[in-house]
Amino acid sequence: MNVLVIGSGGREHALCWALNKSEAIDVLYCAPGNGGIDQVATCVSIDTSDHPSVIQFCRDNAIEFVIVGPEAPLVEGLVDSLSDAGLPAFGPRKGAAELEGSKGFMKDLCREYDIPTAAYERFDNAETAKSYLDSQSLPIVIKADGLAAGKGVIIAQSRSEADAAIDDIFGGLFGASGAEIVIEEFMQGEEASFFVLTDGETILPLVTAQDHKAVGDGDTGPNTGGMGAYSPAPVMTDEMIQVTIDTIIKPTVAAMKDRGVPYTGVLYAGLMITETGPRLIEYNVRFGDPECQVICARLDSDILPALQATANGTLDKVSLKWKETTALLVVMAANGYPGSYEKNTEINGLDDANAIDDVTVFHAGTKKENGKILATGGRVLGVTATGNSVSQAQATAYQAVSKIDWKEGFCRKDIGWRAIAREQQK
Repeated sequence: MNVLVIGSGGREHALCWALNKSEAIDVLYCAPGNGGIDQVATCVSIDTSDHPSVIQFCRDNAIEFVIVGPEAPLVEGLVDSLSDAGLPAFGPRKGAAELEGSKGFMKDLCREYDIPTAAYERFDNAETAKSYLDSQSLPIVIKADGLAAGKGVIIAQSRSEADAAIDDIFGGLFGASGAEIVIEEFMQGEEASFFVLTDGETILPLVTAQDHKAVGDGDTGPNTGGMGAYSPAPVMTDEMIQVTIDTIIKPTVAAMKDRGVPYTGVLYAGLMITETGPRLIEYNVRFGDPECQVICARLDSDILPALQATANGTLDKVSLKWKETTALLVVMAANGYPGSYEKNTEINGLDDANAIDDVTVFHAGTKKENGKILATGGRVLGVTATGNSVSQAQATAYQAVSKIDWKEGFCRKDIGWRAIAREQQK
């Protein structure tokens, strides 16, 4: 069959890389793709927000299955448009995608169905939001309600920082996504990422992962879309996985069905592992980036049947096999990220990095122009390595990073530090 992947980031490169191994696919397309995806798929220039154009492309090219990667087209209802046109698609419909499209929607669902999460309140103006702070302890978490490309969360350490964050968000820092805000308690613990496929009934857990949100070494500085990741996440023991499924995932899937918006696709729970167990930080309605890359690096099955089964309601007939290895990814980002940064800078040395055993460099924000790879985004590359331990995978990943010649880029030097500390304690 012919398959179309929607998206242009590291997540989509990883999905295309995995799908490229499927013997069931004749032609794999990616719209719009990036400077690395064209090595594993045919990149096509389509405005993915123009749903009739996407549908027409699918009909013109005999596309039998569409995989929607990023959150924005899911929240905009691309899966609805494709499904209504008779084109099978992977991902939640618009109503279900509100789990990520509105943090307030997600928090209200947790409150109604007793799903463990941080205490919170919602606000649509600065005055009442600041009044609420009078009764709250610090630090405190302030979130733009809508999509903000992983940057809409501010952890305020002081009252002045909290007031400034409220003013900034309502003042347009995140555009229309900041028309409402959620203020919630700061949870202590260790973060982890937990992914499941679900067809609205059956739940198929994937391997665990953990990412590094902060821009600086030691998990310092402002939050980003993710500066690195590794899988498995040692904090997610078998017991912790089962508790997460029983208290967070299953109640959410049941709640969405109960509300008349059944959830199908991949459900990504961002967790805080606290002294009292897992609590939900947020839901994402797509594979994480950069977690998708390390998950795909460990996959030992054809991913296509599982994605199709998720879309057509037969997930109970599917299983996945995983490699026992560890995968670790280091993000190379443009200097200045998550603030402003220079675009269209040249990257060299990618072939040398990819030539190292057990290394794959996934592209996130790149384009190919006149035979050169240029950086076009904030998070640009995901240098991914596998190994028998976190420390081995980390050493290999940073060996590959050293081969990449990109003076306008930077990376964290400590990806995987928590897991390596656990290794050293054994």
